[in-house]
Amino acid sequence: MSKVTIGLIQASHDVHGDEPVEAHKKKAIEKHIRLVREAAEKGAKIISLQEIFYGPYFCAEQITKWYDAAEEIPNGSTTRLFRELARELGVVIVLPIYEREGIASYYNSAAVIDADGAYLGKYRKHHIPHVAAGDGGCGFWEKYYFKPGNLGYPVFDTAYAKVGVYICYDRHFPEGARALGLNGAEIVFNPSATVAGTSEYLWKLEQPAHAVANGYYVAAINRVGYETPWNMGEFYGQSYLADPRGSIVAIGSRDQDEVVIGVMDKELIREVRNIWQFYRDRRPETYDSIINL
Repeated sequence: MSKVTIGLIQASHDVHGDEPVEAHKKKAIEKHIRLVREAAEKGAKIISLQEIFYGPYFCAEQITKWYDAAEEIPNGSTTRLFRELARELGVVIVLPIYEREGIASYYNSAAVIDADGAYLGKYRKHHIPHVAAGDGGCGFWEKYYFKPGNLGYPVFDTAYAKVGVYICYDRHFPEGARALGLNGAEIVFNPSATVAGTSEYLWKLEQPAHAVANGYYVAAINRVGYETPWNMGEFYGQSYLADPRGSIVAIGSRDQDEVVIGVMDKELIREVRNIWQFYRDRRPETYDSIINL
């Protein structure tokens, strides 16, 4: 099909951080199942959830409690549950999960589930921040929780489109965005958890630029609201779909739980790539110094 309806889910997290991990997961999963169903009812064929959707953005603090939130992919209970949901609804789901591999290796990952419920593979976030944010010692303390991704930049050939994934802080790095395009992505999803502050002005700048430079759609997803007890800043929502011309074709509110619906047009990808021959005019033989500097 030339046109594919995309559903982006942005949501607040309503459980206080002091509550047990399982209480967080239970309530968040219940909410997101409802929102996935709503997206499917609105015609979405590819649906993406936000970064580590089944809990708070726990990287605001550094305690071992949150290691218990990690699950195996694809054998964990959450991936299995959403595989069943994808099969029932006939939709592709991009499912961001806190992943555990083996005894104690942890990654910030996303499973990609096809419309028949098949598990197609996973992406592991490559670029891991470790910076302060807000007051009271809070921050994006992700190196405490995640190893850097080691699976490259895969593109998944789903029932409706060729899908790539880039996660949150990855969006500041153009190299992986280019690799996803070279690997054949028609749309790249960037599930995020980002608060108002120094980088908000980049939210609607960087990812439309990736879409233009690579001739694909970009779907940027951000959670909403404030999360206690950290209150490190406002998760400012505004999830959106950008087309290969850099235009934002659908965008969500700043502060509401919401299913954002937009339509990607593969013919527009073809048209833009035929006009702007960025892949043809690349000079990779001149780029070697980038990896050595």
